[in-house]
Amino acid sequence: MKNNNKTVEQKYNIWIIILSIAIPVVVAVLFNVKLKDLGFEVTPLSFLPPIYASINAVTAVLLISAVRAIKKGNRQLHETLMKFAIACSVLFLAMYVAYHMTADATKFGGEGAIKYVYYFILLTHIALSIIVIPLVLITYVRALAEKFDQHKKIAKITFPIWLYVAVTGVIVYLMISPYYV
Repeated sequence: MKNNNKTVEQKYNIWIIILSIAIPVVVAVLFNVKLKDLGFEVTPLSFLPPIYASINAVTAVLLISAVRAIKKGNRQLHETLMKFAIACSVLFLAMYVAYHMTADATKFGGEGAIKYVYYFILLTHIALSIIVIPLVLITYVRALAEKFDQHKKIAKITFPIWLYVAVTGVIVYLMISPYYV
């Protein structure tokens, strides 16, 4: 892909900004929209949480595998794994929103110290899931632009944050799953 590297980045910069703002806003809005309140007869998609938690686990494995692949010099495998990780994150997001549009919120029922642990993990998971969006997009665009030195620099920041978000997504699910109705 021998494009003018600056042109590739400029072409995508506006999309990085738009998506980095739009995704969290749309998710927050849709999170609070209940289809039943809009007059739709819907069955809660209660089967989705273990699926999207599993997708988070798969994302974590893909991220770790992608880093291992690039450290072994296998750029093609790295690229493929990263594309799958991005696809998994998009799939997770779609399922997460669909679930929350059809089901009432589940309250965490733990008490004592575990409650504070849960909320710490949940809040850091949410905050970092917002922060990771532009990081993933910038990292990906720098690879597309073949600016591999810059890609590697930001990937060292993006990777641990994205991995944390993926892993804590699973932990949050495991901690709240006993309280699903």
